[in-house]
Amino acid sequence: MKNILEIHDVRKYFPVKSTISSLFNPGKRIYKKALDGVSLHIPEGRVSVLVGESGSGKTTLARIILRAIDPDTGSIIFNGSNITRKTGKELLSFRKQAQMIHQDPYSSLNPLMKVFDIIKEPIDIFYKYYSKEERIKKILTVLNDVNLKPAGEFAEKYPHMLSGGERQRVAIARALVIEPKLIIADEPVSMLDVSIRAQILQIVRQLSINRKITVFYITHDLATSRYIGDEISVMYAGKIVESGQIDRVLSNPLHPYTQALLDAISEPRFDNIDKQKVIRIKNFDSAPAESGCRFFNRCPYSMEICKKEPILETKEQNHKVSCFLYDKNENGVQLSNC
Repeated sequence: MKNILEIHDVRKYFPVKSTISSLFNPGKRIYKKALDGVSLHIPEGRVSVLVGESGSGKTTLARIILRAIDPDTGSIIFNGSNITRKTGKELLSFRKQAQMIHQDPYSSLNPLMKVFDIIKEPIDIFYKYYSKEERIKKILTVLNDVNLKPAGEFAEKYPHMLSGGERQRVAIARALVIEPKLIIADEPVSMLDVSIRAQILQIVRQLSINRKITVFYITHDLATSRYIGDEISVMYAGKIVESGQIDRVLSNPLHPYTQALLDAISEPRFDNIDKQKVIRIKNFDSAPAESGCRFFNRCPYSMEICKKEPILETKEQNHKVSCFLYDKNENGVQLSNC
């Protein structure tokens, strides 16, 4: 299967402003490791999910992929071409093929522009040769595709006249109108009512199939991940700790962090009303470890060897994990697992 996007050993460190500890070490600069050696392969025409808690580095990775910020080290390969250092017309050509759906449908749309003009804006940038009639046809077609009907009526509305779900559909339409090959959806339903989340996810999923668009879906919600995704990667503290086919990973999570994320999901069953929820995690307030396994301080299975850096390796078919629990000793006997 062809990979439309390959991310190789990407790192991004941000300098931290003065802290109490820096007062005692005035010559030492402290950095936040937002991304610390991230590598990912995203197959063409599928929905790949990146899941992790807030602050794990998901949005930073999305911004680096779209070249909103540059990585400190590493490379981004899009359709076989290294776009990490592209500028000018080459960068503009890449951005025509890669679009983003933002988390907040309230702030991502210009409140002073009609829906028609919001969607027309990318056409004006990338399809300057289009006639007026071609622009109108393309805008009305994409509004129909995201189920904003009648399209002509919605095109004349302002964002404040729309519900949250309708605004997010406008944002999807704006991303689709220039026919990109890749869409990065950064928490696209987290600010919407639960009742309409499934509708938005269904639109994204269906458009991916019908238009053969690759979707990189970023979220903290494993429930929506299972609904929309084909593959999944789990990120913790700037590192990928587990990845694979989504059904395989979620039915048999290998990394303790993935297990903790699944433990935290509430299941809507009557017998859960009085059930004590057990989450396999310790020291909830502990910060990620600075070296070795980043989950060391919170992992209930942490061992001395975990002070070393684990490698993301294939432990099952189409299933990778970065954890020493599944290493084998010199006799080929597998060590204790979860």
